Amino acid sequence: MKKFFFVLLSIIITLLVLLFITGHAYILTALSRTYLVGNTTANINDHQQFDTRIIKNGNVQVWQKATSYPKPLPVELTDYLIKYDAIAFLVIQNGQLISENYFKNYNQNSKTNSFSMAKTILTLMLGKAIEEGYIESFNQPATDFLPEFKDDPKGKLATVGSFSSMTSGYDWDEHYYSPFSPTVELFYGDDVENFVLSGYFSSKPEDTFYYSSASTQLLAVVLHRALKAKNPEWTLSSYLSEKFWRPLGMNDDALWHLDAQGMELAYCCVNTNARNFAKFGQLMLQNGHWNGQQLISADFVQQMHQPFKADNYGYSIWLNGKNDPDYYAFRGHLGQRIIIVPEKDLVIVRLGETRGEDIERAESFYITQVLKMLEP
Repeated sequence: MKKFFFVLLSIIITLLVLLFITGHAYILTALSRTYLVGNTTANINDHQQFDTRIIKNGNVQVWQKATSYPKPLPVELTDYLIKYDAIAFLVIQNGQLISENYFKNYNQNSKTNSFSMAKTILTLMLGKAIEEGYIESFNQPATDFLPEFKDDPKGKLATVGSFSSMTSGYDWDEHYYSPFSPTVELFYGDDVENFVLSGYFSSKPEDTFYYSSASTQLLAVVLHRALKAKNPEWTLSSYLSEKFWRPLGMNDDALWHLDAQGMELAYCCVNTNARNFAKFGQLMLQNGHWNGQQLISADFVQQMHQPFKADNYGYSIWLNGKNDPDYYAFRGHLGQRIIIVPEKDLVIVRLGETRGEDIERAESFYITQVLKMLEP
């Protein structure tokens, strides 16, 4: 028995040494933040396992409730939401809260992870920085901020906008479940900026579409450096707070995941509640206008949800012009959704622990069921 113990211990030590030698020590972090807390992947409550930075709120602006609030959900929709582990489902129409439902002991104050819905938020922040003159435009060469790629034959051709439109050509494998995936290392590694800056470009920018969390993190480095050049005290979190979180009257501070160097994981991981996520959908629906202010240029918002190199993607936002009615959406891992339906003046927020069915089929189902619910 003692011999077996020492053999097992030797194997474990050898594996640990190999992980460190081969640069895969992040796998230990991944294991401690997933399997050791009862999950098989990143989860909506994992801000508890990360360092975070506060996105401060200001004066709270509450959602106005419709006279019919709370409108009950159709049974078919409720069953579907429960089946696929939804934790929140909100419906906003004409700027008013129509229906609000929570599941599995979550409530209107529960902070959960946006995952990739943060990509859309980051592009809104980019639009504000362009408006304020810290970045010239989508077309500005990325190497103005990322000189590390000046000698990369393809990288030197990338623009700021190519990171947002997922056409940067940066070499990447967007895979969430393999422990050796660069996406997993990006999430659990110690230095995300150094990691993405150490990569290369494998195709010519703006030739092809490839969804990549690394592209968004590179965009975050661009924005971070542009902001620091203007104000050394700014972080991505404080800029988001000043330009959007406070003006939108969010009901609580939010939390943004950080790496060990204090850099925001900008391709994901803004943690807040469903009512606050809904305000980003409403802001897009109102073309950047909010409570008497133009928080972001209407032209920029319109440009975001126009197709670029893919019919179903604009600038950090997913599109579905084939659905009836058509819509666009913020999307995140495990089925986080902010769905905007302009024709119906409608915003739908779905948060949850698992994704469920095919993405567009699920979104279309949500819209169909909500429209059924709103019928007189």
